[in-house]
Amino acid sequence: MYPAPFEYYRAETAQEATELLSKHVGAKILAGGHSLVPAMKYRVAAPSALVDIGRLNLNYITAAEGVLKIGALSTHATVASSDVVKHNCAIIAQGAAGIGDQMVRNRGTIGGSLAHSDPQADYPTLVTCVGATIKTSSGKSYNADTFFKDMLTTALEENDIITEITMPVYGSGTGGFYYKIPHPASGYAVAGAAALVTVEAGICKRVSLVVGGATVNPVRAVEAEAYLVGKAPTSENIKAAAAMVAQVIKNPMGDGYASGAYRTHLAGVASERTLVEAVHRAA
Repeated sequence: MYPAPFEYYRAETAQEATELLSKHVGAKILAGGHSLVPAMKYRVAAPSALVDIGRLNLNYITAAEGVLKIGALSTHATVASSDVVKHNCAIIAQGAAGIGDQMVRNRGTIGGSLAHSDPQADYPTLVTCVGATIKTSSGKSYNADTFFKDMLTTALEENDIITEITMPVYGSGTGGFYYKIPHPASGYAVAGAAALVTVEAGICKRVSLVVGGATVNPVRAVEAEAYLVGKAPTSENIKAAAAMVAQVIKNPMGDGYASGAYRTHLAGVASERTLVEAVHRAA
């Protein structure tokens, strides 16, 4: 199918992009295009104009003073292969490596994925788990916990653009892992879970467990986190914590491929597997 007619503009700066968005009502940002262009072809989206931000200087990855910074135009492939990400926040590189296929990873961007906020995308779950901060061209910052609002909806204000994602560095004693059950056609998560676990002297000192794919936004499994903190990360304790995940999944999504009940079940399975591997990596 072919998209509806639209105008095209290429911005050289974030300010110019913002001005173009303000000037053309109904305009959309074009970054990697792997979410927007298919929607346009199916006429699900019909923007009056596209504002290409591909030339903005937002493709970088740095780490200093305990903070990892990723520019919004960094592609999934760049994030997945970055030694800086692998060394400082390995769960993000590991999750990025499993997004879509090679073509998607080469063109899709972390900022575009977060702004699109697809319920079954990987990055929303990952950045929520690691406690990331999402920064924008207007100077505003959003905690990942509160950034995702609903189906394909975020806290991002009109004509604002994601510019940078920052997250705390974690070192020895903390392990992270992301596990998903992917849809065989798209690679999107039918259900998935991301976990960060800090283990000291054989005891879980800190646990972050976030489930994605089953609901319109990522959800933190607070009961499971609280259950594990102060306990040894034995298989029995991990299994018990994973069994609590279903409590936080309200109104699970269902479709012809997987019902809401099945997604809830898979979320528990993914949680157990990701916790096991996160503990292993903490060692």
